[in-house]
Amino acid sequence: MSDFRWSNPVTVYFGPEQFKELGKVVASYGKRCLMTYGGGSVKRTGLYDKVMGYLKEEDVTVFEKGGVEPNPKISHIREAVAMCKENDIDVLLAVGGGSTIDATKCIAAGACVDFDPWEFIAKHIVPEKALPIVVVLTAAATGSEMNSGGVISNEFTNDKASVRGPVLYPKASFLNPELTYTVPRSQTAAGSFDIMCHILEGWFTTKPPMDMLDEIQKVVIKTVIKYAPVALEKPDDLEARENLMWASSWAMNGFMSSGFGGGGPSNHPMEHQLSAYYDITHGVGLAILFPRWLRYCLNDETLFRYVTYGVDIWGVDPNQDPHDIAEQAIEKTEEFCFKTLGIPSTLTELGINEEHFQEMADKACGPRGAINGFIRLEPKDVVEIYKMCL
Repeated sequence: MSDFRWSNPVTVYFGPEQFKELGKVVASYGKRCLMTYGGGSVKRTGLYDKVMGYLKEEDVTVFEKGGVEPNPKISHIREAVAMCKENDIDVLLAVGGGSTIDATKCIAAGACVDFDPWEFIAKHIVPEKALPIVVVLTAAATGSEMNSGGVISNEFTNDKASVRGPVLYPKASFLNPELTYTVPRSQTAAGSFDIMCHILEGWFTTKPPMDMLDEIQKVVIKTVIKYAPVALEKPDDLEARENLMWASSWAMNGFMSSGFGGGGPSNHPMEHQLSAYYDITHGVGLAILFPRWLRYCLNDETLFRYVTYGVDIWGVDPNQDPHDIAEQAIEKTEEFCFKTLGIPSTLTELGINEEHFQEMADKACGPRGAINGFIRLEPKDVVEIYKMCL
């Protein structure tokens, strides 16, 4: 176990009844609010009217910036930052999933500085100030509702990276599982694997894990495996949506990686390049990459972790050769991703070829020249994993 610090200041309001407190909570941070949201689903489902009603009850003046896209774009963020400055915004309200929340974090920081918000990412600047953020979560996936980071795309340079810092934690997050009933099947599937991947990337480590945390991680992973198929078949199953939503928050709020000793995420840097260049759904890219990454990383030193994964997560018979257990664990991962969840199994299905693989690999490895995760991946390794996904 490694030394660590962990703090999470987000106040969570979980459940349908807690949602009624939204107006009071927003008003406690200011009376001039910029509300951010994505496409038309917020209005089609009636959520927009409900949120506006709660805000009106507290005499909050609302400005709007809708149209946040998946893989949120810096151009949209620049426009929203200008709105904040022009209208003396006090508080930001993000109504949506991870993309909306991520964008709102960058807006919150950008509104407090006199330079372009992309500089936070390009120059690795940790924000020192930000407008307060309140979240209404509508999709279980990224965990952005309970962490201090946001991933932003620069559509002009095909870059995708994160802005993060303690001031970007939401002040409050409203988690009403009923709001996820209308999430499309494909997004539920992609979001579910995103949750799993947030844990698994650090869970695969060559260092001795802490037993307590190891067991908690297994429970959360198995929770997603149990409830994602239920949510796909019965979208309004409250128990399934509750479990997926709370798993999303805990998979990426820092607790699961505290002291665990993993080398950090490997699939996320690789996938960020896929969605930066091709604008694909993040969870889909992760699901395509992950089983191939598992195969690429398998060796005598890493084998023991595959055995634990196969036996404890997938129920593989432990009385077999360890290499057979590892192969069955990978096969069960593929079956879950591509058959149970119905996620496309190859990059070819998404219209992606190897044209940009080398430059994507170089960007994924960054200035250090490698991704230091479960095993060290240099650009040539990343290219090979991309090719395995075709």
